[in-house]
Amino acid sequence: MTADPNAATQGGPVPPPAHRRPHPARFLVPALVASAVAVGLGAYGRIHHPTGTAFNLAGFSSTSAVKSWLATTAFVFALVQLVSAFMVYGRLPGPGWAPALHRWSGRVAFLVAVPVAVHCLYALGFQTYEPRVLWHSLLGCFFLGAFSAKMLLLRSERLPGWLLPVAGGLVFVVLTVIWLTSALWFFRTFGVTT
Repeated sequence: MTADPNAATQGGPVPPPAHRRPHPARFLVPALVASAVAVGLGAYGRIHHPTGTAFNLAGFSSTSAVKSWLATTAFVFALVQLVSAFMVYGRLPGPGWAPALHRWSGRVAFLVAVPVAVHCLYALGFQTYEPRVLWHSLLGCFFLGAFSAKMLLLRSERLPGWLLPVAGGLVFVVLTVIWLTSALWFFRTFGVTT
């Protein structure tokens, strides 16, 4: 007797699903989006004529002070993201609301970082006049690309268990270096002022 390939649709026994690996294209799309975002922002920042200012807030001495304080706020929420990620993955003990803390701290960090990125691109552009500034410009573009890829990966199913922690860790490390080359540099150079 020959097995009928349509047996499953005719009410016959259903074979167990085969354990399939995610198709590589599932990772290619986020990688391509990340590359497009990073290169696009870098190209815009390079050809755009910097305006010197994009926004200012009352009570701050300069747009650089505003940018530095917003970047520091984003960095603090990124630290909360890191600690809550360790809780979510069971590496640290944490409350039952650790996943919500992780999601909301990430949202707040991103929302606070957006005006900083806008200021950097619009007011300052992609600068290369010294190594600190070059690295800051390169990593700023890379960060927004990597963040875009991470957000796309969050919606994917059947990801390898290591992928999101690695992507999140990469985004955190890059944000840390961006903060070190901008806000911390500003505070060390001009003092902790508003």
